[in-house]
Amino acid sequence: MTISLAIEGAVAIATLCRPPVNAINEEWVARLGAVLDEVEAARQVSVLWIRSNQRAFSAGADLALMRSRFGSDEGRRKMVDFTRELQAVYARLEGLGKVSIAEIGGAAMGGGFELALACDLRAVADTAKVGLPEARLGLLPGAGGTQRLTRLCGDSTARRLILGAEVVDGAQAVALGLAHWVAPAADLEAYTGSVAARIGELPAAALAACKRCIDAALDESRNGYEVELAETGLLLASGETQQRVKRFLEKPK
Repeated sequence: MTISLAIEGAVAIATLCRPPVNAINEEWVARLGAVLDEVEAARQVSVLWIRSNQRAFSAGADLALMRSRFGSDEGRRKMVDFTRELQAVYARLEGLGKVSIAEIGGAAMGGGFELALACDLRAVADTAKVGLPEARLGLLPGAGGTQRLTRLCGDSTARRLILGAEVVDGAQAVALGLAHWVAPAADLEAYTGSVAARIGELPAAALAACKRCIDAALDESRNGYEVELAETGLLLASGETQQRVKRFLEKPK
């Protein structure tokens, strides 16, 4: 098993568990897709918490896979196809109708950090190291890294980190906008769990609607204000929303 999955109420916990550093290969990609299938089908789940039980969050592409494919034109074409598959599964994660949280307790490099960037939220240990250093090898972060990092942090920061192949620690990651929270390594699991539990108490339909509106704000072809109105109308018709608003309005002043 490369990724295990446990569901605890509204929170699904996906644990990266491929020793020693959660290197990414075809089996790993297929398993992540299967995990997303399970999470999507679990109606009670509104939060996906992705973490690692290895010393790294994920060190990126499997070196054995790279060695096997860089020796021939056909192998290199297969490597491009593999990167396309990785792009696709990360796009699925990004578009998931649940809130995704990455707990980065150790190194997250290349494709491993691209996994975290595809999540909605990121909590990082102060001792962790994160980056997209592919340029050192004459490559680029092709599993969505150039696109998501630029959207998240802006052109200037993306150029600094990607063109400089720079690796930063947890505090720097938060300061640059790569992550949302930093915590001591010993406290990170508890901290991320508390965030997941807090978000898991919110209505799943409202969370999914909020995500769709945020996505619309990033899509120049869509009118985000109209999306807000449409989603508001759907939520106002929801029985859960009506009950929550009623309770709120009936509170003593």
